[in-house]
Amino acid sequence: MNRFASCSSGRLFLATLPDAATAERIHQLASVLKRAHRFDGKLIAADRLHVSLFSLTGLSDRQICAAREAATCFRTEPFEVSFDRTASFRGGPGNRPFVLVGEKGLRRLQAFRQMLAAALTRSGLRRLANTNFTPHVTLLYDVRSVDDYPVEPIAWTVAEFVLVHSMKGHHHLERWCLRA
Repeated sequence: MNRFASCSSGRLFLATLPDAATAERIHQLASVLKRAHRFDGKLIAADRLHVSLFSLTGLSDRQICAAREAATCFRTEPFEVSFDRTASFRGGPGNRPFVLVGEKGLRRLQAFRQMLAAALTRSGLRRLANTNFTPHVTLLYDVRSVDDYPVEPIAWTVAEFVLVHSMKGHHHLERWCLRA
C-alpha cells in the first residue's frame, strides 16, 4: 500500500513551528491587527501557525521517502528566529496573505533552509531546493492588503522541523529535532 496515499489530497510540506506560547502570542497580535486594519479574513488558528520550508505536495512516495531520509540525516543546532513586522503578500484575487515577516532576525532560518536544501539536493530532490524562500508566518487571508507595519519583535527558538499534512487541520506526520 502507498504509505502516503492518505496524503494525496491536501498539502504536504516541511515546516518550522513556534512553540505553543509563542503561537498564542502571534495569534493575539493577529487578532489586534485584524481589527486595526479592518480585515474580514479568518485568522489562522494558533495551532496551525508555521513557517513553510519546502512543499512536498505532488511528489512520489519514493521522493517523499528521500526527503524524509534527508531530514533524518540532517544535523544543525537549534537557533533563534525573530519577526518584527507585518505585510500583505500578493495572492490570488481576494486572497492576499497577511503575514509576519522580518529581516535580520531571520538570517539563521534562511541559512538553515539553504543547508536543508543542500541535503535534499544530495537526495536527488534538486527541484525542491531551487525554490524561492521568503520566511513568513501567515496570519490570515483577506481581500484587502496593507503596507509593511512594524510590530514588537516576536521570537522563538527553532528546535525542530516537521512534516505537515494539511487538510482540514494540520497533522504532524514526523518531527526531527535539531542537534549539533
